[in-house]
Amino acid sequence: MLENQETYTLGIEEEFMIIDPVSRELQSHIQTIFDEGKLLLKENFKPEMHASVIETGTNICKNIQEARTEVVNLRSSLAMLADHHGLRIAASGTHPFSHWRDQRITDHPRYTEIINEMQETARANLIFGMHVHVGIANREIGIHIMNAARYFLPHIFALSTNSPFWLGRDTGFKSYRVKVFDKFPRTGIPDFFSSLAEYDNFINLLIKTNCIDNAKKVWWDIRAHPFFNTLEFRICDVQMRVDETIALAALIQAVVVKLHKLIQQNLGFRIYERALMMENKWRASRYGISGKLIDFGKQEEVSFTELMKELLEFIDDVVDELGSREEINYIFRMMDMGTGADRQLRVFRESNQNYEKLVDYIIDETNLGLTYQPKNIIVNDDNNNSDKDNKKIEKEIMLKEKHDKIPVSILTSEQIDPDEKQKKHSAAGKQKKAAVKKTKTKKKITPSIKTTKSIKQKNTNRK
Repeated sequence: MLENQETYTLGIEEEFMIIDPVSRELQSHIQTIFDEGKLLLKENFKPEMHASVIETGTNICKNIQEARTEVVNLRSSLAMLADHHGLRIAASGTHPFSHWRDQRITDHPRYTEIINEMQETARANLIFGMHVHVGIANREIGIHIMNAARYFLPHIFALSTNSPFWLGRDTGFKSYRVKVFDKFPRTGIPDFFSSLAEYDNFINLLIKTNCIDNAKKVWWDIRAHPFFNTLEFRICDVQMRVDETIALAALIQAVVVKLHKLIQQNLGFRIYERALMMENKWRASRYGISGKLIDFGKQEEVSFTELMKELLEFIDDVVDELGSREEINYIFRMMDMGTGADRQLRVFRESNQNYEKLVDYIIDETNLGLTYQPKNIIVNDDNNNSDKDNKKIEKEIMLKEKHDKIPVSILTSEQIDPDEKQKKHSAAGKQKKAAVKKTKTKKKITPSIKTTKSIKQKNTNRK
């Protein structure tokens, strides 16, 4: 058994697109949604630099099952909030055709500062990623794990590729998101650090020389988090399906645990040059899982499938101890059906290059497995409660028992539904009137009959 299960806690951050379901364009309505969501999601929910981007972040999770629960509930809550404003959420590393110049920048001092410093590179940085934190109590050991884990970054990244389009063009890459982000400073795979002291000295030098004002502006593909005792993996595109997010998180956690075990047994893992690992990262970005990576030990090209099977064998002895066998096994499903990029390209070609159908597909995949599903028909019914299932789900999301440890606030029914309080008062008034009527002469009243009307959404026939 693992010596300290708590050491390997998980945290998952996901960045989502906010989509107009009619035009399929990105929509800069983040502030409207954010104001409503602050009460619901609190610290689990925050705006990003572009006002069409929303980030969710789980609480600290003890295991992969708890992480799944939180990811599902955060996505469901966000989908519900977006739906209330006639919008949708979607998960792709880039939007297939929306242009960055049409997006509003969030009014916040931090983002104003970044724009002023980085200019067009920041304005054009309209990308969507996924970050996974794995808890490591000892930061010194964390640096050594980081050094070794760099080798596996291209393998993990290839499996996550989900951004083949940029500004209405098929880029030829499986992940164009990283090519956009490469324009930022302090990105990519980090160098080797011999100790925590060397790492801290490097960060402090950047601060001293006014390169950065804090360590969070080091945006490497993996980093020792400056404020938490975690290793943060930042290389992945955001995933369409919850199952994909969880499978990648389980894989990352298992890699960290395996490397930690080797260190505890005084067993080393061969360290390769950063330049060599960057070669594999470029291949992963270009070809995803359909290409070949370099096996530097063998000094030859090897298919991704073969290398991934070797990686899964490498971590196999810790998977059951972590309780993540089911989640790790989903990786085989991912390799069989293709990454998000592979599936996007397939839908695009099968639809005769229809971008609207492509965006619809991304939205559908993002909502797969969520407890809340966006409405397709808006019903106005005076006698019956329309959308009963979603109404019930909304309240379940927001009224979870405290012991469930779900990252949403516990709200009263009156907070959830502004009309709930009025309904209660009305009901009390009716009871009072009924009591008075008993003392009066009965009078026959003919009830009015109200018809049910359904209002269908505007026809949005796809091209």
